Amino acid sequence: MVAKISRRGFIKGSALGLLGALGGATASRAVRAAPAAPPHQMAMSGHDAMPGTVGEVDHEKNGFNPSNILTDFDYGDVSTLENGQTLREYNFAAFNKNIEVAPGIEYPAWTFNGRVPGPTIRCTEGDRVRINFSNGSTHAHTVHFHGIHPAEMDGVPGTGPGVIEPGETFTYEFDAEPFGLHLYHCHAFPLARHIAKGLYGAFIIDPKEGRPPVDHEFVMVMNGFDVDFDDANDFYAVNTVPFHFQNHPIRIRVGEKVRIYLVNILEYDLINSFHLHANFFQYYPTGTSLEPAEYTDIIMQTQAQRGILEFSYKFPGLYMFHAHNTEFAELGWTGNFEVLE
Repeated sequence: MVAKISRRGFIKGSALGLLGALGGATASRAVRAAPAAPPHQMAMSGHDAMPGTVGEVDHEKNGFNPSNILTDFDYGDVSTLENGQTLREYNFAAFNKNIEVAPGIEYPAWTFNGRVPGPTIRCTEGDRVRINFSNGSTHAHTVHFHGIHPAEMDGVPGTGPGVIEPGETFTYEFDAEPFGLHLYHCHAFPLARHIAKGLYGAFIIDPKEGRPPVDHEFVMVMNGFDVDFDDANDFYAVNTVPFHFQNHPIRIRVGEKVRIYLVNILEYDLINSFHLHANFFQYYPTGTSLEPAEYTDIIMQTQAQRGILEFSYKFPGLYMFHAHNTEFAELGWTGNFEVLE
C-alpha cells in the first residue's frame, strides 16, 4: 500500500525521505547520486539554505530541461500568405507521458508535444497563427488560447469543434492579437484536472514595432504538481522541476537588462507570487502596454494571470527569486540568479 505524501512532510526531509514514506514500489526507482555541491550551493549551506532534493531528475528522459525552456521560443514554420500576411504554423500533439518531477518521483502527465509546459509560442501582432492539433491521448482535449479570436477557434466544449476526441485532429487558426503575454491550455472538463496534469504553455505576441532590446529574455511558467491526487499540490516550481534554479542558477552579468515573461498556471492554490531579492523590477501586467504599471520587488498572480518583469543588477553575487508564500518556496518554488562581474 502506498502512503500519501504530506504537503509539509517534504519540508522536514530530503527527497530520499519522501521515497521512504512512499513505500517500496516508488522507493525502488533508481535515484541518481547527487554531484558534488558547487561553490554557490556550499555558500548557502546550513541555516541559510532552502530545503532541496537529493540527486537530479533525468532531463533527457523527460524530453525537456527547465533551463532550456527559459529561452526556447517557438516561432513556428514561417511563410507568407497571398495577402502578404505572415503565417506561422505549429504542429501540436497531446499525449500521455510520465515525467520525473523530483528525483525518483514520476508523475503521469498529459502533455503538449511531450513537455510541461508546452512549447512557448511566439509571434508578432497581426500574424496569422495556425495550430494543427492532433489528440494522441486517451482523453478528449482542446487548445484554448487567451487573446482575441472567433468563437469557433476558442477551444471550449460546445463551441466550434468542441472537444477533440482521441485520434481526432483539428486546426485552430486566427490572427494574433492583442500584443502581450498570454497563455494557452486545455479547456476540457474537469478543467482543473486537465490543467493540473500539464496541458498548458506560454503564448507571446510581440508588438509590431517590437519591445526595447534587452540582454536576456526568460520564460518562467509557475506551476505545481499533486502527485498523490488529493487536489492539493505537493511540489511547486518554475518550469516544472522543483528547486531546479536553486541547483542551477541563471547566470547574468552586472548591468545586463533582463526581461522575464512570467505566467502563473498553478492549479489548486488561489494565489502565486514572485519575489526578487536585493532588487526591484518594472512590471507590465499582461504585457499589453509598453509603459510599466509598477516598480516593485514582489507581485501576485492568480491562475492565468501573467506579466512581464524587467530589471538589472547593480552588484555581483548570488540572489534568490522565489514565491513569497513560504510553503511554496520550501516545496520547490525557489531559484537563484548568479550575477557575475
